[in-house]
Amino acid sequence: MASVSRCRCCLLSLVLLAFAFFSSTGVKDSGFTLDKLEDEFLSGLSNNTISKFLKELTLEPHVAGTAEDLATAKYVFDHFEASGIVAHYSDYSVLLSYPIRRSLSLHLPDGSLKDFTLKEEAVEGDPYSTNPKVIPTFFAYSPSGTISSEVVYVNYGREEDFLTLKDEGVNVTGTVVIARIGKIFRGDIAANAAAAGAAAAITYSDPFDYAGNGSQGYYPSSQWLPPSGVQRGSLFLTNGDPLTPGWPSVPDAERLEISQVQFPKIPVLPVSAQDALPILEALTGKVAPQEWQGGLQLSSYRLGRGPAKVKLSYEGNLTMAPIRNVIGMITGSEEPDRYILLGNHRDAWTFGAADPNSGTACLLEIARGFGNLLSLGWRPRRTIIFCSWDAEEFGLIGSSEWVERNLNLLASRAVAYLNVDSAVGGPNFDGRATPQLDNILLEVTKKVKDPNSVYGTVYEAWSALNGHGTPNIGRLGSGSDFSAFLHHAGIPSCDIRYQTLYPMYHSLYDDYNWMERFGDPMFHRHVAVSGIWGLLAIHLAGDAVLSFNYANYADELEAGAMALQKNLLQASENITANPLFPAISKLRAAAAQLGAEMIQMKVLTDAQTLSKLRSLNDRMLLAERSFLDPSGLTGTSWYKHVIYGPSGKNHYNSQLFPGVCDALAAAMSINNKASWNALQHEIWKVARAITNVAHFLSGELH
Repeated sequence: MASVSRCRCCLLSLVLLAFAFFSSTGVKDSGFTLDKLEDEFLSGLSNNTISKFLKELTLEPHVAGTAEDLATAKYVFDHFEASGIVAHYSDYSVLLSYPIRRSLSLHLPDGSLKDFTLKEEAVEGDPYSTNPKVIPTFFAYSPSGTISSEVVYVNYGREEDFLTLKDEGVNVTGTVVIARIGKIFRGDIAANAAAAGAAAAITYSDPFDYAGNGSQGYYPSSQWLPPSGVQRGSLFLTNGDPLTPGWPSVPDAERLEISQVQFPKIPVLPVSAQDALPILEALTGKVAPQEWQGGLQLSSYRLGRGPAKVKLSYEGNLTMAPIRNVIGMITGSEEPDRYILLGNHRDAWTFGAADPNSGTACLLEIARGFGNLLSLGWRPRRTIIFCSWDAEEFGLIGSSEWVERNLNLLASRAVAYLNVDSAVGGPNFDGRATPQLDNILLEVTKKVKDPNSVYGTVYEAWSALNGHGTPNIGRLGSGSDFSAFLHHAGIPSCDIRYQTLYPMYHSLYDDYNWMERFGDPMFHRHVAVSGIWGLLAIHLAGDAVLSFNYANYADELEAGAMALQKNLLQASENITANPLFPAISKLRAAAAQLGAEMIQMKVLTDAQTLSKLRSLNDRMLLAERSFLDPSGLTGTSWYKHVIYGPSGKNHYNSQLFPGVCDALAAAMSINNKASWNALQHEIWKVARAITNVAHFLSGELH
């Protein structure tokens, strides 16, 4: 183990040395040194202009498919053009879902009845909260229906929660289950409830899930989430237009019949904590386990079943609607056919001050900053593409359709996709990435000031969250626009934000008033995100050698393979993760070879360097594609990445070896020879993909 550690340290030193050399030389032709370029960009960022951008973007609710949403597209387009960035629209016609009517009433054993208004109440001092254009509380793609039945409390609606109820002898068949949102994607709650036999579901945001997570003390308690606040959202479990799965929804596209689409199976309605309280109060039965107890003013949370009943009624429609992406381009001076993409979605369930337009304001600020650099004579080596997505909230639709439409070009030309969704929803910095981007992400956070003024840099503040060690970089599940780029197209990706579980998420109260008063009053966190996001683009678009480190990938895969081997030893004597280890060794060796090639570049002639640079960079940017299985993961043709994918139990979370994990769960459930053989096949599939990446990075025929 000691020799392996020394090898990794040597490799890291080689990569960082090459990074420093080529970063310092990659911008000379434009008349800027790297330090001057970074200083010029960072010093030009303005919290005042970001604030103005956000205020304009959030004047009206702008749900995808509405006139107000299209108005925000024009605002973004006009700003790109004013910054000297060539822009165009990329339009699609897609199937969206809107509410027509909904109702909910509580029927008590004594014959009394309580009707719920299902309205979020206006807040004094917040003029946005009285806007009549706000869409009613609902879940997109929920089926219509009317259900009257007893209620069962199901905690977070996870698979294990339904198993607990079964063990407790509580039968949920035919009931209306009530779940608190906070651990898994709402669409997974709906799917789990349907699989357990429930007839309908209700969700709510419990105060317990916002206490002790960093928001307490950061937001005044009266401004967390008004009791009538409700989280809207989509229930759809796949990405893109439901009628064009896997191909773009252009005007003349083939489209499925609605009957062919797998929509959620049961009606699901979101309600406020205020409305959930009397429903939960009316339940009897066993006291729920301690870990199921929440923050509402109840003597105790009980499981039910009943005896109280609710009558839930929902009617929605499915409508073909126009959506509009806005694409802006700064063409590269030396490698115009190599793309660095910055993306954020623009549509919102209500005003979207945090989700997503804090990110949109940052994107516009970077465009303004890059426009200033262009006026001073700078031009990036590679092309920078600004992407303002539409209809993300319905299921990552705008970005998915654009990737499907441009898949072949992106597969050969895209270097990296840099995503920001909600730039600011809390006090703590969080970064997620594919492993080869870890080093550059860490390096640029060392150059941006800590907006909380506690530490010197974002890196130091981020490190403090991990006991002052190396910051913890997360991996990418689903739930935002990086998904099409990574999971479908195999493009290295990252996602950054300031975040906690912010209470206004998808509610009426996610507006400029909240952001200005509580979320980020001085807009310093917005400036920090803009700085980090912009520096990532400057380096990836300008450095002569791409700042990728595949040794990080080998480290992560090795740790994952060892954990998998341990799980397999407990599950089966005949299934092994052994095929993964030689493949990972080959990847590590190929990464070491890359590091040596980076250093060798220093002694080549200019003519040799141009040829070698192109070859080296192309191997690094294209290698990620070899992690894709062309046929898709088992059970889905859209998700193709065999290393990272959304968890089968929670679409928000990242799962290492998703196909293997799903096969392991199936084998343990079915427990026959075919299921265990299928698991071993999935392990071999991952091993082959890792070997293919190693071969590709080596640049040699085998």
